[in-house]
Amino acid sequence: MTAGNAGLIGAMWVRHGGLDPLVDLSGWLTAGGQLTALFGTYLALLGLVLVARSPWLDQLAGMHRLMAWHRWIGFSCVWLLVAHTLLTTAGYALGDGSSIFAETWTLVATYPYVLMGTVALLLLIGVGIASARGARRRISYETWYGIHLYTYLAMVLGFGHQLAIGTDFQADPVARWYWVALYLVTAGLIVLYRFGQPLALSLRHRLRVADVVREGPEVVSVYVRGRRLNQLAVRAGQYFVWRFLTADGWWRGHPFSLSAAPNGRWLRLTIKADGDYTRRLLQLRPGTPVAVEGPYGILTGARRTRDRVLLIAGGIGITPLRALLDELPAGRKQIAMLYRARDWNDAVFADELDRLAERRGVELHYLIGRRGSAGLPDEPFSPQSLLTLVPDIAERDVFVCGPIPMLDTVHRSLRTLRVPRAQLHVERFSY
Repeated sequence: MTAGNAGLIGAMWVRHGGLDPLVDLSGWLTAGGQLTALFGTYLALLGLVLVARSPWLDQLAGMHRLMAWHRWIGFSCVWLLVAHTLLTTAGYALGDGSSIFAETWTLVATYPYVLMGTVALLLLIGVGIASARGARRRISYETWYGIHLYTYLAMVLGFGHQLAIGTDFQADPVARWYWVALYLVTAGLIVLYRFGQPLALSLRHRLRVADVVREGPEVVSVYVRGRRLNQLAVRAGQYFVWRFLTADGWWRGHPFSLSAAPNGRWLRLTIKADGDYTRRLLQLRPGTPVAVEGPYGILTGARRTRDRVLLIAGGIGITPLRALLDELPAGRKQIAMLYRARDWNDAVFADELDRLAERRGVELHYLIGRRGSAGLPDEPFSPQSLLTLVPDIAERDVFVCGPIPMLDTVHRSLRTLRVPRAQLHVERFSY
């Protein structure tokens, strides 16, 4: 469908005489400006569809893959729209015999909706800058999220600009309604899955904080109760986007995995303070209303392809894997777990894991401490280290959750050990 729409857009451009101006440099530049505008806008709409949090897209590809695709589509969209602006301005300037600066002023000051399109482009450039890796490391999740909301404003402003002066839409009502339909489908998916479904879910189950239990110096488990939780379609290993409806937190949504398998009576999530907002969540009080979006995630037992399983967790990434331990079939040496933490204070659920390991026959290995310290190799997740701890690793499904550098290391090691890609299941929590 994605490729089909792209082909249709290209055919629409050709049908409307897109090849006709290709007789001089001015015509080539203008034609390039038209094409980059069409495909840049199409990519922007496609990027919004990928993050509309559609459950069927999540189950098809996984949210972490959707976010990765969204990131690259977003950068490509911005570059195409910048190219549209430069190519169109240069083409018009060459055709009119004026300077770039004079033509820019003419376009912005006299052409309908060009000013709106310019503002839209500047907003998208701002979003792109905030998404660069260097910027993301320096701003909070809330700031990053707030900046990204301007994407919606940019799309609204750009919509009028496209229909008013886009040569493909001025004299062809079919093309115009096709373009409008692309916008309407995108908007419908966003309204349905970002607003409608979460609102219906929250009203149906009336979730509230039941208890807050401290698990470590900066870690708490939050128990949430509600109505008809036995009818909530969620599995161990999945996560919700949680909104705790306090005076200063109702508008903030954060993804947290369930840290225990759903049991129909309560849901448990476990939060580590790694920013101002999550630190405030450590002070949550029982009775606080809760709204949720989801569930999301494909790190579930439904993805298993083998009888035996290896779970690899790093830090607070233990949460979905702890929940999976409740749900995966028990049996001696059926399940192995590697848990990496900087020190024992960071080893969340150590007591629970010990009890589960004894009761369910889990082969549990703690990898605690600094690399190269006593009993810990320089790289705990090197191919040799993994093979020493789990000799039959190539015969297991491997579920991994933890910090991004750890995930990348594990992924490289598993490729070296020739673990089939279909047996690797990863959850990445990053923005």
